[in-house]
Amino acid sequence: MKPSGVELLRVQMPLVAPFRTSFGTQNVRELLLVRVVTPNNEGWGECVTMGGPLYSSEYVDGAEHVLRNFLVPALMEAGEVTASQVAPRLARFKGHRMAKAALEMAVLDAELRAHDLSFAAALGSTRDSVPCGVSVGIMDSVPQLLDVVGGYLDAGYVRIKLKIEPGWDVEPVRAVRERFGDDVLLQVDANTAYTLSDLSQLARLDPFELLLIEQPLDEEDLLGHAELARRIRTPVCLDESIVSARAAADAITLGACHIVNIKPGRVGGYLEARRVHDVCAAHGIPVWCGGMIETGLGRAANVALASLPGFTLPGDTSASDRFYRTDITEPFVLKDGHLRVPQGPGLGVTPIPDLLAEVTTSTVWLGS
Repeated sequence: MKPSGVELLRVQMPLVAPFRTSFGTQNVRELLLVRVVTPNNEGWGECVTMGGPLYSSEYVDGAEHVLRNFLVPALMEAGEVTASQVAPRLARFKGHRMAKAALEMAVLDAELRAHDLSFAAALGSTRDSVPCGVSVGIMDSVPQLLDVVGGYLDAGYVRIKLKIEPGWDVEPVRAVRERFGDDVLLQVDANTAYTLSDLSQLARLDPFELLLIEQPLDEEDLLGHAELARRIRTPVCLDESIVSARAAADAITLGACHIVNIKPGRVGGYLEARRVHDVCAAHGIPVWCGGMIETGLGRAANVALASLPGFTLPGDTSASDRFYRTDITEPFVLKDGHLRVPQGPGLGVTPIPDLLAEVTTSTVWLGS
């Protein structure tokens, strides 16, 4: 496949409600979309960077800059290219995994459409639907939290994830358990908000029989996570720390995690995400698919990834209306706690032109 050009689209999508985590509150999701155009078709990618370097060192302006000035020119200079060649072609540029992932995703989408093959089939899917969890942000009060959790359970979500931070951890978890019982699949996500000195506080979560505690410590503190994992009963899951298959193997070897959250953007793309899956499966480590408040494009790819056999826990692959009143693709709708895995060529979805135009704030064309 030889790209004739690449379009970068900045979009801003209002959220249905503010989403608060330990690193800030989002009211609008700002995203960078990538459209790779070939003589015969096109492919779409989604860059999951945030507006600022809060979740990771990458952010939207930086991703656009590195794509415009380095990554896309390198891809165009390569001439004929396959999706599996994108990462090696871009390897000389350090970091910027989310930007690289978006470009690889678009190339993969175009390639698979040309071969009438779906993302799910190409990655190794074994299911036609996946169970869905939902991520619940930090709330202003416990009663508000209980109302929100109750609504998601009524909607059919099969797992609840609570965002936590110091001062908002044991009490909200206790309240959810007391209101909804021990049968609810419940986990928490700290987004690096704690240190090892908080061990005694984190141990207070053990009686609530959580599925896991996600990324409690700094992303670089693998030894701290290993120590924490030895001293609490709640299984430790890593998110921000897992940036590649090699990082996953290192974390597993150190005993720093019992479970891994796989986010394709964070690890550099869906092909590397599959390698992380394979490493974890080889070591008997369960994985699940994390979410980054994607549009229908990223959601389609995530649902396909989550249908691989090693994804044995419900992911953050929630329905479109969890975050958006109107998505830019046909919406993903929850049915009996599951989302359907797209079976059409490539992603199996494409942006609806009018809906995309409504949220697009700028475009840049790179190519001939």
